[in-house]
Amino acid sequence: MKLKSTVAFAATTLLAAGLLSSCSSDEPEDTPESNTNSPGAEAAGFPESWDEEITIDVFDGLANYMGTQEGWFAKVVKDKFNMNLNIIAPNVAGGGDTLYNTRVAAGDLGDLIITDKGERVDELVEGGLLLDMAEYYPNMEHAAVFDQAVQILNEGKDGIYSTPTQVSTLKPTQPSEGIDPTFGPFLRWDIYAELGYPEIGTLEDLLPILKDMQDAQPEADNGQKTYALSLFKDWDGNMMNVAKQPICFYGYDEIGFVLAKADGSDYQGILDEDGEYKRVLEWYFQANQLGIVDPESTTQNYDTLFSKMQNGQVLFSWWPWLGQSAYNTAENTAAGKGFMIAPMEDMQVFSYGAEAYGGKQVLAIGSQAEDPERIAAFIDWLYSAEGTYMNNSQTMGAAGPEGLTWEMGTDGEPVLTDFGQEVFLTGDGTVPEDWGGGSYIDGTSTLNVSVVLPNDTDAATGFPFSYKTWPSYLELVETPLQADWTEQMGGATTTIGYLEDNDQLLVAPGASYTAPADTSEIETLRNQIKALVVQYSWQAVFASDQAAFDSLWAELVSKADGLGYAQVLEWDMANAEEQNTARETVVATFAE
Repeated sequence: MKLKSTVAFAATTLLAAGLLSSCSSDEPEDTPESNTNSPGAEAAGFPESWDEEITIDVFDGLANYMGTQEGWFAKVVKDKFNMNLNIIAPNVAGGGDTLYNTRVAAGDLGDLIITDKGERVDELVEGGLLLDMAEYYPNMEHAAVFDQAVQILNEGKDGIYSTPTQVSTLKPTQPSEGIDPTFGPFLRWDIYAELGYPEIGTLEDLLPILKDMQDAQPEADNGQKTYALSLFKDWDGNMMNVAKQPICFYGYDEIGFVLAKADGSDYQGILDEDGEYKRVLEWYFQANQLGIVDPESTTQNYDTLFSKMQNGQVLFSWWPWLGQSAYNTAENTAAGKGFMIAPMEDMQVFSYGAEAYGGKQVLAIGSQAEDPERIAAFIDWLYSAEGTYMNNSQTMGAAGPEGLTWEMGTDGEPVLTDFGQEVFLTGDGTVPEDWGGGSYIDGTSTLNVSVVLPNDTDAATGFPFSYKTWPSYLELVETPLQADWTEQMGGATTTIGYLEDNDQLLVAPGASYTAPADTSEIETLRNQIKALVVQYSWQAVFASDQAAFDSLWAELVSKADGLGYAQVLEWDMANAEEQNTARETVVATFAE
């Protein structure tokens, strides 16, 4: 099923998935220049047209959609490159490494590959599954704007086997996310307001408030029961993914089995008895005991959760790009309803600093690709201003195609068109036939990766690529919801602004660090242990009582210890400390 999220209502990501950016220079000329929005425009140095229609397999570790790209983005790619994109998504195929391992064993991962840098790329290069792009790189003028990041990414290799994502010209100590952080305790502000804005000291203090919110609105507008919390399993890895998210409210992020604080002041193992991971598991357990956790959490996927968010059936979100993207439509916000960050007194929200040399994911060409030149041209286009506006991740504030969703106003500032306002303020719109027709949301890029950071500046307009930062957009969204939140939050107009003003944002300097590949022994141990951690974590959350929770936790720790958890933790701890050293180094480098 295709992810039907409102394109780009915030932050960062990913997730979940690996954020963010790159800092080649601070000079305006180092940003991609705007291109015409004409579908016929081609990247310089490559053929102006492609006679033979082709379909390429895109193995995409970030995609939440499986199948052929459709809609307006498909039409743009078809018109420019005479190329169709067949998305192969491990997230949709069940997650984990099964699909990856199967395709690697067959010797053909895909024609275009979006995967993790470091270990993954190293093993693909060694296995002969990636193409050396050196032959085409001289023509990749847009990617070459970030040549320093490209060269560092390929250090130690005999060619150019991948190019970075999430590049930018921001400094590594700057938040990469724009006006909203990647993480935060976002809740239905309108219901919280009905309760009289009760004080929230800690994460634990939030539980009775969430219970009161659920009691205050037991049913959504569609007649379905509401739950304060609704979970999903899709993105589980080294641990239960949704258990990691509240930990990020306190300045930590994961590196293997280690939780590392952004400023290097603390490192924890996920199985520490007094650690944040157990704290959050117990938080979910207590929530379930209160009856405020959706019982479908163990079986639903992200798409189902997103639909529930859209329908108002869920009252809390770990990310602005989930709750706000799904529910904060023009109709809802005008009625004073929507998700906003809560004033939790002890939070110190983790923020990804702009990565100095690119994010955690890379773009690569498979060695079996039949038309690598065309794929190289497509990759280069993704670094252009036009490609940035059109492709940027579904959750990162992509403004879309110039002439369709936005245009330059008479005052020289970018503004949303009437259609753009319909899409971004109401949740969707029907695309004109000359742009491919159909739903705008369903037609967005399913690559789900930002190649150039949306918070970076388009040199041609002087404004960021993300429409969410434009003055014209901020005027449009001055709603009763925003006004009430601003009044209660001391006059703050953005989430990032509020957190910075209150010293509640902890920025992890963007060092573009990649942990070394696990040894075969560590990899074997990790795979066994992480499966155990995920299994027992879910069981503990839904334990029948405190005694059952305690028993499951003790059993998890005992079994993990028996499988070699201490050995893997030592490995990850060394990497976490090395990551902090890299962060300190990049801060010193860019301070010079």
